Amino acid sequence: MTFTDIDRLSISTIRLLAADQVSKANSGHPGAPLGLAPAAHVIWSQMKMNPKNPDWIARDRFVLSNGHAVALLYSMLHLTGYPLSIEDLKHFRQLGSKTPGHPEFELPGVEVTTGPLGQGISNAVGMAIAQKQFAATYNKPGFNLSDSFIYTICGDGCLQEGISSEASSLAGHLQLGNLIVIYDDNRITIDGSTAISFDEDVAKRYEAYGWEVLHVENGNEDLDAIAKAIAHAKTTVNKPTMIKLTTTIGYGSLKAGDHSVHGSPLSKDDLRQIKTKFGFNPDKSFQVPQEVYDHYQATILKPGQEANAKWDALFKQYQQKFPELGAELKRRLAGELPEGWESKLPTYKPGESALATRKLSEIVFQHLNESVPEIIGGSADLTPSNLTRWKEAVDFQPDVTGFGSYAGRYIRYGIREHGMGAIMNGISAFGANYKPYGGAFFNFLGYAAGAIRVSALAGHPVIWVATHDSIGVGEDGPTHQPIESLAHFRAMPNTHVWRPADGNEVSAAYKVALTSKHTPSIVALTRQNLPQLEGSSIENAVKGGYVLQDVENPDIIIAATGSEVSLSVEAAKLLAAKGIKARIVSLPDFLNFDKQPEEYRLSVLPDGVPILSVEVLSTSGWGKYAHQHFGLNRFGESGPAPQVFKYFDFTPEGVATRAEKTVNFYKGKDLISPLRTAF
Repeated sequence: MTFTDIDRLSISTIRLLAADQVSKANSGHPGAPLGLAPAAHVIWSQMKMNPKNPDWIARDRFVLSNGHAVALLYSMLHLTGYPLSIEDLKHFRQLGSKTPGHPEFELPGVEVTTGPLGQGISNAVGMAIAQKQFAATYNKPGFNLSDSFIYTICGDGCLQEGISSEASSLAGHLQLGNLIVIYDDNRITIDGSTAISFDEDVAKRYEAYGWEVLHVENGNEDLDAIAKAIAHAKTTVNKPTMIKLTTTIGYGSLKAGDHSVHGSPLSKDDLRQIKTKFGFNPDKSFQVPQEVYDHYQATILKPGQEANAKWDALFKQYQQKFPELGAELKRRLAGELPEGWESKLPTYKPGESALATRKLSEIVFQHLNESVPEIIGGSADLTPSNLTRWKEAVDFQPDVTGFGSYAGRYIRYGIREHGMGAIMNGISAFGANYKPYGGAFFNFLGYAAGAIRVSALAGHPVIWVATHDSIGVGEDGPTHQPIESLAHFRAMPNTHVWRPADGNEVSAAYKVALTSKHTPSIVALTRQNLPQLEGSSIENAVKGGYVLQDVENPDIIIAATGSEVSLSVEAAKLLAAKGIKARIVSLPDFLNFDKQPEEYRLSVLPDGVPILSVEVLSTSGWGKYAHQHFGLNRFGESGPAPQVFKYFDFTPEGVATRAEKTVNFYKGKDLISPLRTAF
């Protein structure tokens, strides 16, 4: 590339737009944008994208892992033709604005929600995996539908977070040559110089991961060196590339190189002098010379629209030559699942074999893998325990390793739960209707909670296969027993947390999870066998809660989930022998139940009847459904599962005893359902 004065003017414009956003809001991070503007300009000038069609599947991706440079991203989006006006920039960080404090997925042109450090670079690894799998599946000789690159900018903060190490290690193993990371080496964190906490040689660490590492010594000004490094990285096909870009935080400001410029607006005097230094009017804000708009339109917008149009024409030809694949891809790009796929979901009748719900989950994958090709997933080194791999699965691996191929759909994540969560978010964000899933012990979703929260916030409908759901993993002891995990994730907005009681409920969980457009799902599954229940069905369970077994004029309602539903069914028989009539309610997913009409919910949990919750986990959160609770508000114990259940009195007799006490306690009292609230 040849750079001229218009490039330098464009970079100055980016810098000052970012500084003005932060100053206008009196909040934000001006330091990183001032240092990174040259890199952003060069990267975007080389990227293949169409601002008028932000979802074009063949586009390059840009992930700003360093959320502290968000004002830089907003400046680039505005200048290159995305739907973000100068007025939007002026409302940076204001309530309800298009420009929140960190990038959020809802804004066109923003690929993923980042903010928690390390998430973005890990998302980028997921996008790179998705692109490789997509290309290996659909590219044909003469029809190169996907050859895009994933670019990300990250800083020292991202690389200190453990999640980035997990994802980067896997990226090196997978030889993701389509991934290019710009490491903003400005040697500053919020506390001050990195020298006070961070001595490692990042370049050597990434070389050890199997990455190519390049170095641009003057990232503040050397546009040619930045461009050459990126061009070289694009020719490296068997390694991801890190470009160590040495910059000065707050470049051009009076506090350049000092940590104080990281997270505070420039002073009025500083803002005036920096505008003067870069040749702009110090008395004006949000200045964009028309020639800068014209430059980006000529170098990014128009070429992107032309490339998109050529791709559309190529895809039409592709559909004619490869009608089956073409129809499949067209469907996926429309965000639709195969017609009739639900008929593949297994159903069960009472009396059929008792099975662990983790085994029932495996059966779902076995039934769906061929008919739903967008399913892609794996496990955090627990495949034999999570049962996440179907028999015919091909591992997603570089072809040269002999372990699989890039067309494979089973990912060996290794022991990297947090990285796996963020990678799944990236796969989901790539597009093409990918349905990523990841397996782990339920207890160790705590390691991945940061990524799961981003899934819920950004609306990535990823699926967690969370086995070993309770003290039913007794021999492993309390370190592996997720006593509080259901309460934790149920409290998270926009998150399905399923704890199915039998095969029909497992199928219902996956039916909802796979059709979800914007909500992640956690499916908590047992290690121990459970019976197929009388009264269960996919149709009922998808509502999140339903009456499993009923009696006329019940004396008590027992509401339970998972393994405790069958326990409650047995308890109801003991109660019946004493003349106590019990309705059994299964509540496999609170979120979907809460979405049902009030009339339906009150028909399940009505006024006038005491309700007892039964769940061998924390009782936190059950107050909105039940009057009394039988749970476990302490850590578990070690021992064979039946013995541990008995130790805590989770037996039919134990449930029946508490149900009888509940009936006696509320006898003669007027009861309203806990579902009723003031607002």
